[in-house]
Amino acid sequence: MPTIRIVTDSTADIPKEIVEKWNIEVIPLSVVFSETESYEDGVTLTPEAFYEKIEKEDVIPTTSQPTPHQFEEVYRALKSEGAEVIFSIHLSSKLSGTYQAATIAQASLEDEVDVRVVDSRQASYAIGIMVAEMAELAYENKPVADLEARLDELTKDTNVYFLVDTLHFLQKNGRIGKASAILGSLLKVKPILSLSEEGEVYPLDKARGPKKAISRIVEIIKEQYGDSPIHIGASHALNEELANELVQRVKQECQVESVVMTTIGAVIGAHVGPGTVSISCTKATTK
Repeated sequence: MPTIRIVTDSTADIPKEIVEKWNIEVIPLSVVFSETESYEDGVTLTPEAFYEKIEKEDVIPTTSQPTPHQFEEVYRALKSEGAEVIFSIHLSSKLSGTYQAATIAQASLEDEVDVRVVDSRQASYAIGIMVAEMAELAYENKPVADLEARLDELTKDTNVYFLVDTLHFLQKNGRIGKASAILGSLLKVKPILSLSEEGEVYPLDKARGPKKAISRIVEIIKEQYGDSPIHIGASHALNEELANELVQRVKQECQVESVVMTTIGAVIGAHVGPGTVSISCTKATTK
C-alpha cells in the first residue's frame, strides 16, 4: 500500500498530543500585530500568550495564510520521507486563502507527488476532528480508497456550533455583518453561530444568555444526529468551564463515543475573541 501522510494548518486547533500520536504535519498561519511584529500560530505564539497580549494591548491583530512556497517545502519534505499520497486538509476557503495557497503548491508539484488538497469548509476543531481520524487511518496503513470514502463521510457529517462573548471580533474582521454584530450586543442575546455548507459563518439561532444557548445547541445536535454515535470536540478561548458544561450536556443527551478538549489558537481567536466556546461533532464509523 502507498505511504499516506496528512497535512493540515494551525487553524485546526489540534492538541499537540494528537498531532504527535498520529504524525500529523501542521503548517502555521501568521498573526500580525504590526509591520514589525508577527508570529506563527502555535509555534512562536501560544494561545495563552495571545489572549494575554490582546487583553493587555486592547488590539485586534490581522492574520495571514502560508505561502505556496511553504506548502511546497512541506510536501517535498514528506515525499523525501517516503510519502506517496498526501491529503492536505485546510480551513474553509471562504474564510482564508490557505486552501488556495495549497492548491497552487499542489499544481507546481503534480509531477512529483500525489497531493490531494481538501477544502474542509470548516474551522477550528471541526477541521481537527476530521484530520485526526484521517491521520489515524493513514497511520494504520489503510488503503487510499478507505481514506477517500471516510473523508467524504466526514465532510458531509461534520458540524460546528459556537458562542462568542462578543461579535466585535467577527465584525471587525469582516466575517459577519454589522447588523448581526449589533443584534448580539442587545439584551444579552447570545447568537448561536455555525458554518454553512459553503463554509461561511452565519447566525443559526439565538438565545438569552449562555445557559439557554447551551440548551439550544444540545437540542440542535440531538436533532442533527439523533441516536447515531458521534465524536465531539469542544474548543474554548479562556472559557473552559462553559466548554465543560457544554460537553457534559451533550454527553447526557447524545451517544458520544469520544471527546477531545482543545484551546482555540491565535488565528481563530483573532476572529472570534476570548470567551468563545464551540463544539464540533461528526458521526462515528459503524463497524
